[in-house]
Amino acid sequence: MGASSRLSFLDRYLTAWIFAAMAAGVGLGWAVPGVAAFLGRIRIGATSIPIAAGLIVMMYPPFTKVRYEKLHEILRNKRVLALSLAQNWIIGPALMFVLAVVFLRGYPEYMAGLILIGLARCIAMVIVWNDLAGGDAEYAAGLVAFNSLFQVFLYSVYAWVFVTVLPPLLGLRGMAVDVSIREVAKSVFIYLGVPCLAGFLTRTVLTRVKGQAWYGREFTPRIGPLTLIALIFTIVVMFSLKGEYIVKLPMDALRIAVPLVIYFAVMFLASFYMGRKLGAGYACTTTLAFTAASNNFELAIAVAVAVFGINSGAAFAAVIGPLVEVPVMIALVNVALRFKRTQFAPRVYVGQGAGMPETGV
Repeated sequence: MGASSRLSFLDRYLTAWIFAAMAAGVGLGWAVPGVAAFLGRIRIGATSIPIAAGLIVMMYPPFTKVRYEKLHEILRNKRVLALSLAQNWIIGPALMFVLAVVFLRGYPEYMAGLILIGLARCIAMVIVWNDLAGGDAEYAAGLVAFNSLFQVFLYSVYAWVFVTVLPPLLGLRGMAVDVSIREVAKSVFIYLGVPCLAGFLTRTVLTRVKGQAWYGREFTPRIGPLTLIALIFTIVVMFSLKGEYIVKLPMDALRIAVPLVIYFAVMFLASFYMGRKLGAGYACTTTLAFTAASNNFELAIAVAVAVFGINSGAAFAAVIGPLVEVPVMIALVNVALRFKRTQFAPRVYVGQGAGMPETGV
């Protein structure tokens, strides 16, 4: 009961915590520049240890709730799966490219950074947004797995096409991009493989030792608050790393933020509408929407830093990505919950499988 009460308290004031964490991070990075330098040194290659740790802890509780034995059931509805893949690998990259060209055509490095964000489909924090909004955990895990495979093999090709090939065809300056499959695979393993494996092992071992009833009644409620605590910690770290730049270059940050806000809102609302028109229930529709609207900012930042340098405009744009995505996604969680109340009337459901459209009677 104590754990549930703490989680409810965090949920109730989540928006306030998020904005307080953002303000604290910016203030810390601006007022104490040494903090950003110190955090920046705690890394392995392009991977920030504090951010990686925060993300892994953040995603661990949702992965402990996934019924891994049900994952194969998402393949039953091939229409929904095909829609998700189209949203993630056709509509999303194309929309971000168009927005980058429209809003940042005079800033080629910012434009490249924004495009890299659009190409990096979400494999990490979407699990958190989906969990907060009451989406389908098994379907989210399945879509994340598909996006991971596609990302490993397609990200390098997509980056070359959208950043190097297409801009010159529109009279813009293209930029050379060299991203290895190994680099993408490493990002996928760190931000998806580690928490997913930990969640799978936890669920497998504890349900066998203690039973399903104890696991759902005692264990998952107790570790649930870790998600939001780790989210707040990660936000403070991310904003403190770039707090000084945000204060010094507010108009540049705003210039990058505008197309990002448009992208997140359009992708979420359009994907939610598509899922609803397809006949999917709330849980499945919400998962589709958040999977399509979210992005793998960890990969985008790592690629931008590795290819263009840590002080480049592309890296700055990539960092602005999560700073915009986090508060926007929190707002969209509230939008999804409002849609649940207004567009999905309570019904009696029969024969509902993981990731399947809800069938009412």
